[in-house]
Amino acid sequence: MSESTAGTPLPIEIDTTVPHEARVYDYWLGGKENYPADRALGDAIAQHVPTIKTMARANRAFLTRAVRYLVAEAGIKQFLDIGTGIPTAGNTHEVAQDLDPNTRVVYVDKDPIVLAHARALMASTPQGRTRFIHADLHDPASILDNPDLTGTLDLNEPVAIMLVAIMMYFRDEDQPLEIITRLLDAVPSGSYLVITHPTADFAPEAMAGVKAAAESSGIVFHPRSKSDTGDLFAGTTLVDPGLVPVATWRPELTDRPTAVADAESAWYWAGIGRKP
Repeated sequence: MSESTAGTPLPIEIDTTVPHEARVYDYWLGGKENYPADRALGDAIAQHVPTIKTMARANRAFLTRAVRYLVAEAGIKQFLDIGTGIPTAGNTHEVAQDLDPNTRVVYVDKDPIVLAHARALMASTPQGRTRFIHADLHDPASILDNPDLTGTLDLNEPVAIMLVAIMMYFRDEDQPLEIITRLLDAVPSGSYLVITHPTADFAPEAMAGVKAAAESSGIVFHPRSKSDTGDLFAGTTLVDPGLVPVATWRPELTDRPTAVADAESAWYWAGIGRKP
């Protein structure tokens, strides 16, 4: 595993006195790798969105469905999962390798607590490979130039780039589209781009409260409209059913398909685009 980017090394010390995105998300998912500062921010956001834990689980469930689609229907055998978060049940490699043991996965996250758990919790099948890179998406070269990436994935073959609930940490001035384009330029035709993104489209006032709570704790939080989220898929063709509320993307791929009572029950847009 790598503990630094290609440029400035990322910190490997875990500061539990300030909240971190991955640990707040872990708290909402019912995990144990979070601290009082993370729980305080998670609860503050829940005051604006009481169903935030349900939304986090809906977003996580989408990841499972997306990986199943990519392996079983699109024939993808390689994944670049950026913004991995703290390992939990149903990680990308577990879902993918259950369908095809030869699948290879590279995980990327900047949080040192994810680094601390990656080696123990992300074991591959003997046929496949799994690696973790400690790097920051703000510096895509630190990912693309990392020997753990090029030593694990064959970038001449299609790759699924997973950006599940991460692009909201990029303001427009951070040039998120340029970052995504850089990633897509590194993979061949037939690769896929997976994005989920929180939005204020369904509840503007509540999402404004979430943004204020997050940013008062030092965490960038930039929800995007359906149109703006769609712009992030530039250079790809959306697969059916297109860009839709996260709970409604291919619900039949769940273990126990159920009708979605409320398409807007989770305030995320979700989609998968294919690079022509």
